Amino acid sequence: MTNQTANFMIQALNLARQAGPETDPNPRVGCVLVAANGDVIGQGHTQQVGGPHAEVMALRDAAARGNSAVGATAWVTLEPCAHHGRTGPCCDALIAAGVSRVVAALTDPNPLVAGQGFERLRAAGVEVEIGPGAQEARELNIGFLSRMVRKTPWVRMKVAASLDGKTGLENGVSQWITSEAARADGHAWRARASAVLTGVGTVLEDNPRLDVRLVRTPRQPHLVVVDSRLQTPPDANIFIEGRAVWIYAASRDDEKARALEARGATVTCLPDANGKVDLGAMLEDLAARRVNELHVESGHKLNGSLLREGCVDELLVYLAPKLIGSGLDIASHLHSDGPLTSLAGAMPLEFKSVDMLGPDLRIVARIAGRDAF
Repeated sequence: MTNQTANFMIQALNLARQAGPETDPNPRVGCVLVAANGDVIGQGHTQQVGGPHAEVMALRDAAARGNSAVGATAWVTLEPCAHHGRTGPCCDALIAAGVSRVVAALTDPNPLVAGQGFERLRAAGVEVEIGPGAQEARELNIGFLSRMVRKTPWVRMKVAASLDGKTGLENGVSQWITSEAARADGHAWRARASAVLTGVGTVLEDNPRLDVRLVRTPRQPHLVVVDSRLQTPPDANIFIEGRAVWIYAASRDDEKARALEARGATVTCLPDANGKVDLGAMLEDLAARRVNELHVESGHKLNGSLLREGCVDELLVYLAPKLIGSGLDIASHLHSDGPLTSLAGAMPLEFKSVDMLGPDLRIVARIAGRDAF
Protein backbone atom coordinates (compact mmCIF):
# COMPACT_ATOMS: atom_id res chain seq x y z
CA MET A 1 0.00 0.00 0.00
CA THR A 2 1.54 3.30 -1.10
CA ASN A 3 1.76 6.47 0.97
CA GLN A 4 -0.73 8.08 -1.39
CA THR A 5 -3.35 5.41 -0.85
CA ALA A 6 -2.74 5.36 2.91
CA ASN A 7 -3.47 9.08 2.87
CA PHE A 8 -7.02 8.30 1.76
CA MET A 9 -7.60 6.46 5.04
CA ILE A 10 -6.06 9.35 6.96
CA GLN A 11 -8.54 11.62 5.20
CA ALA A 12 -11.38 9.26 6.11
CA LEU A 13 -10.26 9.25 9.76
CA ASN A 14 -10.19 13.04 9.79
CA LEU A 15 -13.75 13.04 8.49
CA ALA A 16 -14.76 10.60 11.23
CA ARG A 17 -13.36 13.00 13.84
CA GLN A 18 -15.63 15.69 12.44
CA ALA A 19 -18.66 13.51 13.13
CA GLY A 20 -18.62 14.53 16.79
CA PRO A 21 -20.85 13.40 19.65
CA GLU A 22 -24.14 13.89 17.82
CA THR A 23 -23.75 10.47 16.17
CA ASP A 24 -23.99 8.78 19.59
CA PRO A 25 -24.81 5.93 20.13
CA ASN A 26 -23.76 5.16 16.55
CA PRO A 27 -20.04 5.03 15.77
CA ARG A 28 -18.16 7.95 14.23
CA VAL A 29 -17.27 6.95 10.67
CA GLY A 30 -15.66 8.69 7.71
CA CYS A 31 -15.70 7.68 4.04
CA VAL A 32 -13.70 8.85 1.01
CA LEU A 33 -14.58 7.80 -2.53
CA VAL A 34 -11.61 7.62 -4.92
CA ALA A 35 -11.85 7.17 -8.69
CA ALA A 36 -9.59 4.77 -10.59
CA ASN A 37 -7.33 7.69 -11.55
CA GLY A 38 -6.73 8.55 -7.87
CA ASP A 39 -9.04 11.58 -7.70
CA VAL A 40 -11.25 12.06 -4.66
CA ILE A 41 -14.78 12.23 -6.06
CA GLY A 42 -16.82 12.31 -2.83
CA GLN A 43 -16.50 12.24 0.93
CA GLY A 44 -18.63 12.34 4.05
CA HIS A 45 -19.05 11.35 7.67
CA THR A 46 -21.82 9.94 9.82
CA GLN A 47 -24.53 12.46 10.65
CA GLN A 48 -26.51 12.84 13.86
CA VAL A 49 -28.23 9.71 15.10
CA GLY A 50 -31.03 8.76 12.72
CA GLY A 51 -29.32 10.55 9.84
CA PRO A 52 -27.29 9.20 6.91
CA HIS A 53 -24.11 7.22 7.52
CA ALA A 54 -20.70 8.13 6.12
CA GLU A 55 -20.95 6.02 2.96
CA VAL A 56 -24.28 7.54 1.94
CA MET A 57 -22.97 11.05 2.61
CA ALA A 58 -19.93 10.36 0.42
CA LEU A 59 -22.13 9.01 -2.40
CA ARG A 60 -24.37 12.08 -2.14
CA ASP A 61 -21.31 14.33 -2.24
CA ALA A 62 -20.05 12.57 -5.36
CA ALA A 63 -23.44 12.95 -7.04
CA ALA A 64 -23.60 16.63 -6.09
CA ARG A 65 -20.23 17.13 -7.77
CA GLY A 66 -21.47 15.33 -10.90
CA ASN A 67 -19.22 12.32 -10.29
CA SER A 68 -20.11 8.68 -10.85
CA ALA A 69 -19.02 6.17 -8.21
CA VAL A 70 -18.88 3.32 -10.74
CA GLY A 71 -15.50 1.62 -10.41
CA ALA A 72 -14.48 3.75 -7.43
CA THR A 73 -12.82 2.66 -4.19
CA ALA A 74 -14.52 3.49 -0.91
CA TRP A 75 -12.08 4.15 1.94
CA VAL A 76 -14.08 3.80 5.13
CA THR A 77 -13.07 3.71 8.80
CA LEU A 78 -15.52 0.94 9.77
CA GLU A 79 -17.15 -1.97 7.95
CA PRO A 80 -20.25 -0.76 6.06
CA CYS A 81 -23.41 -1.76 7.92
CA ALA A 82 -25.54 -4.62 6.65
CA HIS A 83 -28.77 -4.14 8.55
CA HIS A 84 -31.87 -1.98 8.43
CA GLY A 85 -32.04 0.44 11.36
CA ARG A 86 -33.12 4.04 11.06
CA THR A 87 -31.31 3.99 7.72
CA GLY A 88 -30.77 1.31 5.08
CA PRO A 89 -27.66 -0.89 4.79
CA CYS A 90 -24.62 1.05 3.63
CA CYS A 91 -23.18 -1.99 1.87
CA ASP A 92 -26.27 -2.06 -0.38
CA ALA A 93 -25.85 1.64 -1.18
CA LEU A 94 -22.22 1.06 -2.23
CA ILE A 95 -23.19 -1.93 -4.36
CA ALA A 96 -26.00 -0.01 -6.05
CA ALA A 97 -23.60 2.87 -6.81
CA GLY A 98 -21.20 0.53 -8.61
CA VAL A 99 -18.25 0.80 -6.24
CA SER A 100 -15.66 -1.83 -7.18
CA ARG A 101 -13.53 -1.89 -4.02
CA VAL A 102 -13.94 -1.17 -0.31
CA VAL A 103 -11.01 -0.62 2.04
CA ALA A 104 -12.07 -0.58 5.70
CA ALA A 105 -9.97 0.09 8.80
CA LEU A 106 -12.01 -2.17 11.09
CA THR A 107 -14.59 -4.93 11.11
CA ASP A 108 -17.74 -3.78 12.89
CA PRO A 109 -18.26 -5.93 16.03
CA ASN A 110 -21.96 -5.07 16.16
CA PRO A 111 -23.70 -8.49 16.00
CA LEU A 112 -26.01 -7.01 13.35
CA VAL A 113 -22.96 -6.46 11.12
CA ALA A 114 -19.90 -8.48 12.28
CA GLY A 115 -18.55 -9.28 8.81
CA GLN A 116 -21.93 -9.48 7.09
CA GLY A 117 -21.31 -6.16 5.35
CA PHE A 118 -18.08 -7.52 3.88
CA GLU A 119 -19.80 -10.77 2.86
CA ARG A 120 -22.54 -8.95 1.00
CA LEU A 121 -20.01 -6.75 -0.77
CA ARG A 122 -17.95 -9.76 -1.86
CA ALA A 123 -21.07 -11.61 -2.97
CA ALA A 124 -21.84 -8.67 -5.25
CA GLY A 125 -18.35 -8.78 -6.75
CA VAL A 126 -16.89 -5.91 -4.75
CA GLU A 127 -13.27 -6.36 -3.67
CA VAL A 128 -12.85 -5.97 0.11
CA GLU A 129 -9.66 -5.18 2.02
CA ILE A 130 -8.88 -4.52 5.67
CA GLY A 131 -6.59 -1.55 5.35
CA PRO A 132 -4.61 0.80 7.58
CA GLY A 133 -5.91 3.00 10.39
CA ALA A 134 -7.23 0.29 12.72
CA GLN A 135 -5.78 1.76 15.92
CA GLU A 136 -6.98 5.29 15.14
CA ALA A 137 -10.45 4.01 14.24
CA ARG A 138 -10.58 2.02 17.51
CA GLU A 139 -9.73 5.08 19.59
CA LEU A 140 -12.38 7.16 17.85
CA ASN A 141 -15.03 4.59 18.73
CA ILE A 142 -13.64 2.88 21.80
CA GLY A 143 -16.92 3.33 23.68
CA PHE A 144 -18.96 1.82 20.85
CA LEU A 145 -16.54 -1.10 20.56
CA SER A 146 -16.64 -1.63 24.34
CA ARG A 147 -20.43 -1.73 24.32
CA MET A 148 -20.53 -4.15 21.41
CA VAL A 149 -17.80 -6.52 22.65
CA ARG A 150 -17.82 -6.27 26.47
CA LYS A 151 -21.46 -5.22 26.86
CA THR A 152 -20.39 -2.34 29.10
CA PRO A 153 -19.52 1.31 28.37
CA TRP A 154 -15.96 2.65 28.29
CA VAL A 155 -15.55 4.31 31.69
CA ARG A 156 -13.36 7.40 32.03
CA MET A 157 -12.77 8.99 35.45
CA LYS A 158 -11.86 12.69 35.70
CA VAL A 159 -9.84 14.21 38.57
CA ALA A 160 -8.28 17.69 39.00
CA ALA A 161 -5.45 18.28 41.48
CA SER A 162 -2.48 20.43 42.35
CA LEU A 163 1.05 19.26 41.53
CA ASP A 164 1.42 17.94 45.07
CA GLY A 165 -1.72 15.86 44.62
CA LYS A 166 -4.33 17.91 46.45
CA THR A 167 -7.87 18.02 45.11
CA GLY A 168 -9.00 20.70 47.55
CA LEU A 169 -8.30 22.51 50.80
CA GLU A 170 -8.93 20.94 54.19
CA ASN A 171 -12.15 22.96 54.42
CA GLY A 172 -13.35 21.37 51.17
CA VAL A 173 -12.83 24.38 48.87
CA SER A 174 -11.70 23.21 45.44
CA GLN A 175 -12.84 25.93 43.02
CA TRP A 176 -10.77 26.45 41.09
CA ILE A 177 -7.57 24.43 41.29
CA THR A 178 -7.14 24.25 37.52
CA SER A 179 -7.34 26.97 34.88
CA GLU A 180 -10.21 27.98 32.65
CA ALA A 181 -8.54 26.14 29.76
CA ALA A 182 -8.51 22.88 31.73
CA ARG A 183 -12.10 23.34 32.83
CA ALA A 184 -13.22 23.93 29.24
CA ASP A 185 -11.34 20.83 28.18
CA GLY A 186 -13.12 18.87 30.90
CA HIS A 187 -16.44 20.03 29.45
CA ALA A 188 -15.29 18.85 26.01
CA TRP A 189 -14.74 15.37 27.47
CA ARG A 190 -18.19 15.55 29.04
CA ALA A 191 -19.64 16.47 25.65
CA ARG A 192 -17.94 13.49 24.02
CA ALA A 193 -19.50 11.04 26.50
CA SER A 194 -22.90 9.42 26.23
CA ALA A 195 -23.49 10.04 29.92
CA VAL A 196 -21.90 11.68 32.99
CA LEU A 197 -21.88 9.72 36.24
CA THR A 198 -21.73 11.07 39.78
CA GLY A 199 -22.67 10.01 43.29
CA VAL A 200 -25.43 11.31 45.52
CA GLY A 201 -22.77 12.73 47.86
CA THR A 202 -21.68 15.16 45.14
CA VAL A 203 -25.30 16.04 44.40
CA LEU A 204 -26.00 16.81 48.07
CA GLU A 205 -22.76 18.69 48.76
CA ASP A 206 -22.35 20.71 45.56
CA ASN A 207 -25.77 20.62 43.85
CA PRO A 208 -24.03 20.69 40.45
CA ARG A 209 -25.59 20.79 37.00
CA LEU A 210 -22.92 18.51 35.49
CA ASP A 211 -23.89 19.63 32.02
CA VAL A 212 -21.80 20.99 29.14
CA ARG A 213 -21.56 24.78 29.24
CA LEU A 214 -17.99 25.81 28.42
CA VAL A 215 -17.87 24.34 24.90
CA ARG A 216 -20.45 24.12 22.15
CA THR A 217 -22.34 20.84 21.98
CA PRO A 218 -25.19 19.56 19.81
CA ARG A 219 -26.68 17.68 22.77
CA GLN A 220 -26.29 17.27 26.51
CA PRO A 221 -25.02 13.89 27.74
CA HIS A 222 -27.36 11.93 29.99
CA LEU A 223 -26.77 11.96 33.74
CA VAL A 224 -26.30 8.92 35.99
CA VAL A 225 -26.49 9.13 39.80
CA VAL A 226 -25.42 6.33 42.13
CA ASP A 227 -27.81 6.82 45.05
CA SER A 228 -28.25 3.73 47.25
CA ARG A 229 -30.92 5.24 49.52
CA LEU A 230 -32.60 7.61 47.05
CA GLN A 231 -31.43 10.79 48.76
CA THR A 232 -31.38 12.86 45.57
CA PRO A 233 -33.56 15.97 46.12
CA PRO A 234 -36.29 16.36 43.49
CA ASP A 235 -35.33 20.03 43.17
CA ALA A 236 -31.63 19.33 42.51
CA ASN A 237 -29.90 21.18 39.68
CA ILE A 238 -29.21 17.94 37.82
CA PHE A 239 -32.73 17.95 36.37
CA ILE A 240 -32.26 19.74 33.08
CA GLU A 241 -34.80 19.71 30.29
CA GLY A 242 -33.85 17.55 27.35
CA ARG A 243 -31.56 15.05 29.01
CA ALA A 244 -32.26 11.75 30.72
CA VAL A 245 -31.45 11.27 34.40
CA TRP A 246 -30.91 7.68 35.47
CA ILE A 247 -30.74 7.04 39.22
CA TYR A 248 -29.48 3.71 40.53
CA ALA A 249 -30.53 2.65 44.03
CA ALA A 250 -29.94 -0.31 46.30
CA SER A 251 -33.47 -0.39 47.71
CA ARG A 252 -36.83 0.80 46.50
CA ASP A 253 -38.58 3.61 48.37
CA ASP A 254 -41.80 4.12 46.45
CA GLU A 255 -42.50 7.62 47.77
CA LYS A 256 -39.02 8.92 46.99
CA ALA A 257 -38.97 7.14 43.65
CA ARG A 258 -42.29 8.67 42.60
CA ALA A 259 -41.05 12.16 43.47
CA LEU A 260 -37.92 11.66 41.36
CA GLU A 261 -39.83 10.07 38.52
CA ALA A 262 -42.16 13.07 38.54
CA ARG A 263 -39.06 15.12 37.60
CA GLY A 264 -38.41 12.77 34.68
CA ALA A 265 -35.84 10.50 36.33
CA THR A 266 -35.67 6.78 35.74
CA VAL A 267 -35.09 4.94 39.01
CA THR A 268 -33.55 1.47 38.86
CA CYS A 269 -32.93 -0.76 41.87
CA LEU A 270 -29.76 -2.87 41.52
CA PRO A 271 -28.54 -3.95 44.97
CA ASP A 272 -25.37 -5.94 45.61
CA ALA A 273 -24.77 -8.34 48.48
CA ASN A 274 -23.63 -5.47 50.73
CA GLY A 275 -26.70 -3.30 50.31
CA LYS A 276 -24.97 -0.93 47.88
CA VAL A 277 -25.59 -0.38 44.18
CA ASP A 278 -24.17 -3.22 42.11
CA LEU A 279 -21.80 -1.17 39.96
CA GLY A 280 -21.06 -3.95 37.47
CA ALA A 281 -24.76 -4.58 36.91
CA MET A 282 -25.26 -0.82 36.53
CA LEU A 283 -22.69 -0.70 33.72
CA GLU A 284 -24.41 -3.57 31.95
CA ASP A 285 -27.73 -1.76 32.28
CA LEU A 286 -26.20 1.45 30.90
CA ALA A 287 -24.86 -0.48 27.91
CA ALA A 288 -28.39 -1.78 27.32
CA ARG A 289 -29.43 1.89 27.32
CA ARG A 290 -26.87 2.40 24.51
CA VAL A 291 -24.27 4.29 26.56
CA ASN A 292 -20.91 4.10 24.78
CA GLU A 293 -18.65 6.31 26.94
CA LEU A 294 -19.33 7.05 30.60
CA HIS A 295 -17.61 10.11 32.07
CA VAL A 296 -17.18 9.95 35.87
CA GLU A 297 -17.04 13.06 38.05
CA SER A 298 -17.66 11.97 41.62
CA GLY A 299 -16.25 11.97 45.14
CA HIS A 300 -13.58 9.76 46.63
CA LYS A 301 -15.92 7.06 47.94
CA LEU A 302 -17.58 6.30 44.63
CA ASN A 303 -14.29 6.71 42.74
CA GLY A 304 -12.66 4.19 45.06
CA SER A 305 -15.53 1.74 44.68
CA LEU A 306 -15.45 1.96 40.90
CA LEU A 307 -11.70 1.34 40.85
CA ARG A 308 -11.84 -1.44 43.41
CA GLU A 309 -14.51 -3.29 41.43
CA GLY A 310 -12.62 -2.95 38.16
CA CYS A 311 -15.17 -0.65 36.56
CA VAL A 312 -12.75 2.07 35.38
CA ASP A 313 -10.92 1.92 32.05
CA GLU A 314 -9.20 5.27 31.88
CA LEU A 315 -8.18 8.22 34.05
CA LEU A 316 -8.40 11.84 32.92
CA VAL A 317 -6.18 13.80 35.31
CA TYR A 318 -5.56 17.56 35.32
CA LEU A 319 -2.57 18.79 37.35
CA ALA A 320 -2.24 22.50 38.19
CA PRO A 321 1.19 24.10 38.81
CA LYS A 322 0.38 24.81 42.45
CA LEU A 323 1.56 23.48 45.80
CA ILE A 324 -1.27 23.42 48.32
CA GLY A 325 0.35 21.47 51.14
CA SER A 326 -2.19 20.31 53.66
CA GLY A 327 -5.47 19.45 51.99
CA LEU A 328 -7.59 16.75 50.40
CA ASP A 329 -5.28 14.23 48.78
CA ILE A 330 -5.73 12.83 45.28
CA ALA A 331 -5.04 9.37 46.70
CA SER A 332 -8.35 9.55 48.50
CA HIS A 333 -10.01 9.98 45.11
CA LEU A 334 -8.14 7.25 43.31
CA HIS A 335 -7.46 4.60 45.96
CA SER A 336 -8.79 1.18 45.10
CA ASP A 337 -8.39 -1.03 48.14
CA GLY A 338 -6.60 0.46 51.13
CA PRO A 339 -2.84 0.76 51.78
CA LEU A 340 -0.58 -1.59 49.86
CA THR A 341 2.06 -3.76 51.49
CA SER A 342 3.91 -4.36 48.21
CA LEU A 343 4.45 -2.32 45.07
CA ALA A 344 3.46 -5.42 43.13
CA GLY A 345 -0.10 -4.65 44.18
CA ALA A 346 -0.11 -1.20 42.54
CA MET A 347 -2.61 -0.71 39.74
CA PRO A 348 -0.62 -0.64 36.45
CA LEU A 349 -1.37 2.18 34.04
CA GLU A 350 -0.37 3.14 30.53
CA PHE A 351 0.07 6.81 29.65
CA LYS A 352 -1.89 7.49 26.48
CA SER A 353 -1.21 11.22 26.26
CA VAL A 354 0.37 14.10 28.20
CA ASP A 355 -0.54 17.62 27.06
CA MET A 356 -0.37 21.21 28.25
CA LEU A 357 -3.64 23.11 28.58
CA GLY A 358 -2.81 26.70 29.41
CA PRO A 359 -0.71 26.42 32.58
CA ASP A 360 -2.03 22.95 33.46
CA LEU A 361 -1.02 19.43 32.56
CA ARG A 362 -3.53 16.90 31.24
CA ILE A 363 -2.71 13.22 31.57
CA VAL A 364 -4.79 10.46 30.02
CA ALA A 365 -3.79 7.15 31.61
CA ARG A 366 -5.39 3.80 30.80
CA ILE A 367 -5.65 0.78 33.08
CA ALA A 368 -3.04 -1.55 31.57
CA GLY A 369 -4.52 -4.03 29.11
CA ARG A 370 -8.05 -2.69 29.51
CA ASP A 371 -8.44 -1.99 25.78
CA ALA A 372 -7.60 -5.55 24.71
CA PHE A 373 -10.99 -6.36 23.20
